[in-house]
Amino acid sequence: MRVITAQEINAVMTIRELAETLRRAFRTGCITPPAHHLRIERPNNEATASLVLMPSWNDFRAQGTSDRGFIGTKISSVIPENRRDNLPTVMGVYLLQSGKTGQPLAVLDGRELTLWRASATSALASSYLSREDSKRLLMIGAGGLAPFLIRAHCAVRPISEVLIWNRTNKTAESLAARVKIPGVKISATADLEGAVRGADIISCATLSTDPLVHGAWLSAGCHLDLMGAYLPHMRECDDQAVQDCRLFVDSYEGALSRAGDLVRPLEDNLITRADIAADLTELCQGTKAGRRFYDQKTLFKSVGTAIEDLAAASHVFMRV
Repeated sequence: MRVITAQEINAVMTIRELAETLRRAFRTGCITPPAHHLRIERPNNEATASLVLMPSWNDFRAQGTSDRGFIGTKISSVIPENRRDNLPTVMGVYLLQSGKTGQPLAVLDGRELTLWRASATSALASSYLSREDSKRLLMIGAGGLAPFLIRAHCAVRPISEVLIWNRTNKTAESLAARVKIPGVKISATADLEGAVRGADIISCATLSTDPLVHGAWLSAGCHLDLMGAYLPHMRECDDQAVQDCRLFVDSYEGALSRAGDLVRPLEDNLITRADIAADLTELCQGTKAGRRFYDQKTLFKSVGTAIEDLAAASHVFMRV
């Protein structure tokens, strides 16, 4: 069994190649049982941590063979208080097994794999939902996923300007200084409303429990990419943003049960299940349409699905 490090993952990954691997995976499908989110109580009333188990395997019956298939399981922890010690809030490992025999093939760095697959998923969705001439990107949040998302959107759209907003402006300034993309101006901003109003694409990766993006700020034709706030009590946008946008999700099962940005409006009868235009499987298979017209506002909500992890892990395994 091989151990594949973060450095080895980075050496073989590109956003464009991984996005295409994900597109093929969503077209062919795999088996993704519900993820297990286990609450871990912390001492001294600290923020609640969780252990997440995400299994998946290829749909061998549909493909007619298990010779080239894989079984995969991601085991990750989410510990919010890690931020106080400058540690990642999300860490873990990914176990990849042979689909034919169950033999363990590799253990991969789970955090790095997640960063790549999450950002490539965002890029894949953007390829269907954002305007092809999108030039201005706003990144809300300056954590570990933020630089990956910036590069992901720049890989699929002709982005020339990136603004970064974070609750702590110094953190946004530090990230802006670190990320270098040829031909792209990257800077920090303290004016969240103004940045949202001027953006073609707004990408969020936060653990916010209160809406950061307000629907009244969204410009015609913008694309809102919500990659954080993965639990029902979390919010990255307000109800008006949800009501004003054409809505898309990575998977119905995950987004409609865990994403507070959608769960809360559904519970309050502000939207219905029918208002979700498509998930990534339907977009990739071409059975549902993405952006319909130039000035349409679109919203993509992702909470992560095991098909993305399995596709990313097999993508790395066959290249390292």
